Amino acid sequence: MRRTVRRMAVDTRPAARAGRLRLLPLALMFLSVGLSVAVVLPFLSLFLDSEVGADPLRVTVFLVVAPLSGVAVSTLVGRLSDRRPIRRRLLVGAALAGMVGAGLTAVVRDYWVLLGLTATAVALANSLFPQSFAYARQLLDRDSPGRAALGISVLRTVFSLAWVAGPALAAVLLSVGGFRLVYGVAAGLYAAAALLAAFRLEELPVPARPAADIPGVEAPGASRWRLVFTVVAFVLVQCPMTLGVQAMPLFIGRDLGGEPADAGLVLGLCAALEIPLMLGLGVLTARVRLRTLILLGAGCGVAYYAVAAAAPTVAVLLLAQPVNAMFIAAVSGVAITYVQDLLPGQPGRATTLFTNSFPIGAMLAGPLLGISAQVGYRWAYGMSTALCAGGLLVLLLTRPRPPARA
Repeated sequence: MRRTVRRMAVDTRPAARAGRLRLLPLALMFLSVGLSVAVVLPFLSLFLDSEVGADPLRVTVFLVVAPLSGVAVSTLVGRLSDRRPIRRRLLVGAALAGMVGAGLTAVVRDYWVLLGLTATAVALANSLFPQSFAYARQLLDRDSPGRAALGISVLRTVFSLAWVAGPALAAVLLSVGGFRLVYGVAAGLYAAAALLAAFRLEELPVPARPAADIPGVEAPGASRWRLVFTVVAFVLVQCPMTLGVQAMPLFIGRDLGGEPADAGLVLGLCAALEIPLMLGLGVLTARVRLRTLILLGAGCGVAYYAVAAAAPTVAVLLLAQPVNAMFIAAVSGVAITYVQDLLPGQPGRATTLFTNSFPIGAMLAGPLLGISAQVGYRWAYGMSTALCAGGLLVLLLTRPRPPARA
């Protein structure tokens, strides 16, 4: 009997090690996808202005079409991915679409051709982000169901690391070879992601749904209205992330009397704190409910933006960055698993619903920034406080359904 127990204890180690090794190619794919986006997106407006010669109206149209088309295509791919065992092939196809889109953008300078590429190939490439998290959740549910939230947080951290390095890399590439080199490198990174998905990831079966999930009936714990209000809440709390970043250099320069370098210091400090906090929250998910961590994060958002709105100096903003980093780590990290749990057996649809909340919030941030330009950039943080408070209130009102009585 003792020999049997000892043998069973030893046999679990290779299985756990194999589970971690299965995540390695997925992590490398996250890094490739993250870098491919991070080297392009920060300089998109500059590319349209200096290389394409687009006027402000065309730049605005481009920057609206890009997220809208991404949301639409990602939604369609998300629904399809949960119905058939094709998630790996969807990852390969999306990565190849990104390679084609970036490769053509490296040489094409016609505005309308680029707009068409953005609405098709680049929009399909945008589905890589949610589908990669959906694939990760399905793999973790199979191999390490008790550590799904931690695994998702680790992979989200990899994506954050790519964004720390990406803009700096893009600046170097831009100075060396211009936008041709920037988009050429992005195409190569998409190609690497496609190769990893094609040769290092296994195809997974259709996600198993709960026994109670029948046509026309919502899955347990995921009523239609709770799902809708949860997405609305995440739109409200993620809009300030874009609004706050866009307003930061102007707020510091015009209201606080600081320098542009101060804005970089504030944003850089937040990014540096965000990564370990995201990992720490992932570890906490083993002991603390996801909903509690989400509510804590939204509360930190309210607190940070209220402090920022009243900040008299740049030093106060710097001191408040740990609170801001906690807000971002919760809302951008463990929130993915939180929304996935609302739709058991539908990781593609669930992750897409969450990731779509960010570009929608970012689009809402544009008009609010315009209002701030008229009344003062301090108001950007006042509006952000109200948005976070509204999102927190909606999350508080969308309580989980009590379990049905037998």
